[in-house]
Amino acid sequence: MTDVGNRRRPGGRSARVRRDVLDATLELFHAVGMDGLVIADISARAGVHETTIYRRWGTRENLLIEALLDEAEELLPVPDTGSLREDLVAYLTSLAAYLSTPRGIDFDRALAAAGDDPDTRQARDQYWNTRYGRSSQIITRAIDRGELPDATSPRETIDMLVAPLHFRVILTREPLDPGLPERLVDTLLHGLIVP
Repeated sequence: MTDVGNRRRPGGRSARVRRDVLDATLELFHAVGMDGLVIADISARAGVHETTIYRRWGTRENLLIEALLDEAEELLPVPDTGSLREDLVAYLTSLAAYLSTPRGIDFDRALAAAGDDPDTRQARDQYWNTRYGRSSQIITRAIDRGELPDATSPRETIDMLVAPLHFRVILTREPLDPGLPERLVDTLLHGLIVP
């Protein structure tokens, strides 16, 4: 047997354990919400010891945030088409598609209903700050290209864009029709008053 056969493969067991734990976390989170999420249940579903989870993530909240961010990276990529409007439409369309699924609806409502204890608040803030940091790249690139004024606030712009979707999912429970993302982007970029 050669030395090659004995070498550790990148992404071997450690990557599989990570994936199994993150998948189990997401499945349980979407099934029982944040309040019902228990490390022992995640451990059983993933087929790993609880100590493995605590050693790698420390807390349930840290684990949940990594799982949610991992899911968001896959389902909600930040586009870079070279055009502000096209980036915003693509981003909002993918968000609307996700929030129109049972999983997306459960996610939004679970985060909205999560308590305000320090661990939960910290986890929620970490999730949203990371997502804002990534999605704000759309606005920062547009400023750099001269499509938006230098004084544009990336976070406020993203807030104005995504808030109507979350409002409908969480509060009014209206469906997100396919044309909504484009209408919201055009309203944001051009305003309501026509000169």
